[in-house]
Amino acid sequence: MHLKSLLRMLSIVAGLLAIFIAAIAVFSLIEGEAWRVTSSLLIAAAFSFLFFGTMTVLCRKEGRPYLTNREGFLFVTSTWIMASVIAAFPFVLSGYIPSFIDAFYEVMSGFTTTGASILTDVEALPRSLLLWRATTHWLGGMGIVVLTVAIFPLLGFGGHRLMEAEAPGPSVDKITPKISGTAKILWLIYLGLTVIMTILLMLGGMTWFDAVCHTFATLATGGFGIKNLSIGYYHSAYIDVIITIFMLLAGVNFTLLFKLLRNQGRLVIKDPELRTYLMIFAIATIIITIDLRLHGMFSNFFNALRYAGFQSSSILTTTGFSTDDFAKWPAASQAVLFFLMFIGGCAGSTAGGVKVIRIITLFKMAFTEMRYLMNPKGVYAIFVNGKSLRKNVVYDTAALVFLYIFIMIISFVVIGVSGYDITTSVTATLANLGNIGPGLNLVGPAANYSFFPWWIKVWLSFIMLVGRLEIYTVLVLFTRPFWRH
Repeated sequence: MHLKSLLRMLSIVAGLLAIFIAAIAVFSLIEGEAWRVTSSLLIAAAFSFLFFGTMTVLCRKEGRPYLTNREGFLFVTSTWIMASVIAAFPFVLSGYIPSFIDAFYEVMSGFTTTGASILTDVEALPRSLLLWRATTHWLGGMGIVVLTVAIFPLLGFGGHRLMEAEAPGPSVDKITPKISGTAKILWLIYLGLTVIMTILLMLGGMTWFDAVCHTFATLATGGFGIKNLSIGYYHSAYIDVIITIFMLLAGVNFTLLFKLLRNQGRLVIKDPELRTYLMIFAIATIIITIDLRLHGMFSNFFNALRYAGFQSSSILTTTGFSTDDFAKWPAASQAVLFFLMFIGGCAGSTAGGVKVIRIITLFKMAFTEMRYLMNPKGVYAIFVNGKSLRKNVVYDTAALVFLYIFIMIISFVVIGVSGYDITTSVTATLANLGNIGPGLNLVGPAANYSFFPWWIKVWLSFIMLVGRLEIYTVLVLFTRPFWRH
């Protein structure tokens, strides 16, 4: 194993994190916050810079870092754990989240864009820690490793494999011949959307600080709010609509957004995953709107549509924002939202969940098997977007969904044996594994995860990471063949 190359690459990520933490520390100084807050950020930044400097000196004779495919999986998983450990220090040292496990859970929720929180009063945090909390979303949305590949194209052959190990979805489409160029374009699109959404939210009456924090959380499909009432605090139809639109955009494959910028709108419109994604959103919104009006939940059809559309977009894209306590909505509406929790956004987006393309593939696989049963002598292929899928791709999809369900069942038991009701156990699992955030009952949108014992928080942190890194990247580390060589 190329241990020095692994440590060198981890130190580069730590150096990048140090730059962001140091910038937040400067913001804390400008804000005139208590020294314990500023110093906690400076200590975390100094620790990261020290690790970067030490590894740079120790590995200076190693030349260009090189990682095999096997080491790439270890690097990606280690990166996210290391980043969460570093990011937790400001919360612990400042005293706002005294428990390290609680702080680790909070920042792992941030980086994995889950949005599940242990904070009972988020407004009690100083603005610098709220900004750092939102920044973990923004960095984790497009991917820490993807950012590293974009800025430091030092990974050679392993760069594409590393991006595939981190990026949400079955595969990473190359936009440019070099994978570092693809990473840069993805981040530039991400940055452009960030600027546009921030401006639009400010036009709706948000302060620049509120706009930036909510933009970071929206485009990362994270869901960390800076108000106890989440987006419902603003009572603005304009803000609800803007966030709904950008949540949907964040749930779209960023490769399609690039094609749209290249005037390839016809290819975008014909994409079957995008069509299915928008159809699911539209149907869910219509059903919930009708259900809400039939139960007299809102005064008029427009308000019902507004809240239904926002919540459908939030859950489908695994963002987790809320404008109303949907745990109090009618059973049919909750059932639709529960269904959306399992689906998630598109491959290549910042959304979590199983992904729409995998749902499409499994449906086509099921229909193909039924055709084969009726005519065993026939030869059938599974087509997606006009292309025949290779058998290994179909098997990979089926195996991943099986593992996803298997982990869900284990988690139901882990939480359930601790004495929690089935609704809490099931939705807490879906919300963390699917990187959604809020669930139902004890973990509903008006509640949080602070009541769970420390070991359940550790378990939920683990399945957050498993869900964000697409199952295989983490679970392969627990196999014997991985450590045999």
